[in-house]
Amino acid sequence: MDENWREIEAPDVRYAIPILGRSPKMQRVLRLVSKVAPTESAVLITGESGTGKELVARSIHLQSHRAAEEFVPVNCGALPEALFESELFGHVKGSFTGAVSDKPGLFEVADSGTLFLDEVGEMPLSTQVKLLRVLEERRIRRVGAGDFVTVDVRIITATNRDMRDALAAGEFRRDLYYRLNVFQIDLPPLRERREDIPLLAMFFLERYNRRAGKNIKGFSSGAQRVLVSYSYPGNVRELENAVERAVALTDGDTITEFVLPPDIAESPVLMLSEGGNGYYGDSMKLKEVEELHVRRVLAKHDWNLTRAAKSLGISRSTLWRKIKEYGLRRRGRA
Repeated sequence: MDENWREIEAPDVRYAIPILGRSPKMQRVLRLVSKVAPTESAVLITGESGTGKELVARSIHLQSHRAAEEFVPVNCGALPEALFESELFGHVKGSFTGAVSDKPGLFEVADSGTLFLDEVGEMPLSTQVKLLRVLEERRIRRVGAGDFVTVDVRIITATNRDMRDALAAGEFRRDLYYRLNVFQIDLPPLRERREDIPLLAMFFLERYNRRAGKNIKGFSSGAQRVLVSYSYPGNVRELENAVERAVALTDGDTITEFVLPPDIAESPVLMLSEGGNGYYGDSMKLKEVEELHVRRVLAKHDWNLTRAAKSLGISRSTLWRKIKEYGLRRRGRA
């Protein structure tokens, strides 16, 4: 077992996913969170989808003096433009078709707490103007109402867009951007903090062990190599989904690469890190390297032995001997 997977104590899985990370980049994120949480500053969290932006926002809320109050998340990318104002600020009965009763908006729901606007870059310009006014005046007016309501809300926003592009294209107001981006936290993609993958994988294993009533102990060496090597375009969320699937498909006490999703299991294995010192590199035996290469070529050719042997530059019978030697089998085959 690789040293990165030894003696990992998974965090308590009974509660929400904590921010996990031993890598320098995630340690920096944790330091920034602890610095900004006690303040009232607006925070903009940036990062690719699946990197844990809402998790960081919740952590800021829970470390603030507002922790006992509501944390209200809203996905701006999922709201139809026509409903934005009503959802954020509320409406009064009869203000538009379908408004059969008074309804408080999310600003009122989050009063004294934190409002988290995810994918804020998708907010329509018409709503951006109203949001800017609320931030300046700290009061809202429901759609169709005449009176204003004072609100005390901390705003945390997040986006996976490059906001500089949105500003240049005139799709986001600069004055609002500077209001929201008082303190920026950039979340690294999982591929840039591979040393955190074992910790995250073990955490998710414990979580889905508990839910499935299983007692899987860990990951095979092959599964470890594949998991650390994969690029994770879906980031932490993709890793979680992979482990959940693997737990469901595993009957023994070890997760192997054969039960990982095809995109992960059949991806090229990373041999060297950017600095030239491999995660496995010089710790891998020659036979292990050969096994991994044979496995990848077989997967690439959908286990057509003739084509795979030709690609490897060996005879079909030699390939068959290597398959037996390494105990390889096609995915889904017993």
